[in-house]
Amino acid sequence: MARQALGKGLKALINTDEYAGQDVQEVDLAEIIPNPYQPRREFDREKLEELAQSIKEHGIIQPLIVRREGEGQYVLVAGKRGFRASQLAGLVRAPVIVRDLDENQMIQWALVENIQREDLNPIEEALAYQRLATEFEMTQEEIAQVVGKSRPAIANTLRLLTLPQEIQDAVSRGTISMGHARCLVGLAEGAQRQILQKIITQGWNVRQTEEACDNLKQVQTPAEKKGQAKTRVANPYLQAAEDDLRRILGTKVSIDYQKSGKGKIEIAFFSEDELNRLLDLISGR
Repeated sequence: MARQALGKGLKALINTDEYAGQDVQEVDLAEIIPNPYQPRREFDREKLEELAQSIKEHGIIQPLIVRREGEGQYVLVAGKRGFRASQLAGLVRAPVIVRDLDENQMIQWALVENIQREDLNPIEEALAYQRLATEFEMTQEEIAQVVGKSRPAIANTLRLLTLPQEIQDAVSRGTISMGHARCLVGLAEGAQRQILQKIITQGWNVRQTEEACDNLKQVQTPAEKKGQAKTRVANPYLQAAEDDLRRILGTKVSIDYQKSGKGKIEIAFFSEDELNRLLDLISGR
């Protein structure tokens, strides 16, 4: 209950799109110090310069959100991109809204505001979810409600943190997409790096990557080891069924069908929390 109340309170608190009736004032940019809890690590220099040019022409449309830190000093809570672009534009003063926030609220605001505005790359987003889960003991369901996304989307993003740092860096830089990276989850580390090189050097799309990873994830059964190999029938219906189940469950699903008409459905999970989510979803709880 405490975490749910925290999530609802945070959702109500973070409302930077509506400024009617709020006290907007101007302060010197030199009086604003960066938020030490800012989750965003990567900034697109070209887009930052485009925003700076827009600010030169039209000014700052959206006020920065700050917390008073003493006489004549403020901590930037939200709006780091606008803050940096304003500095590039040569502005001396900027419009701000001063919020009365404690340390925990400031951390949460910085995390959620960036997520809601899609200001983070997938790895930064995953790290933000992880902080909300570990530091504030929020469940994936509570995080989903606060940031306005589905629970499977939260779980899928968190899985990226299980990948080697090399692959996480490739996602952060935009060398590969989140879709590519999700295919690599669950493979042995050597296989992950092998597929990563194929994506980069041969320009594989997500579908090609998924097919290659599916082949590597096939696990040999005891019957196969004894020479009694089963045969998976190529069937468009089964492929469509797998795709539907993946979409519904938000995780990898494999339908293993044999010529005899028997088979099994395998549903992948990567944490106890995700297992509980799948059980709740399947049981309709």
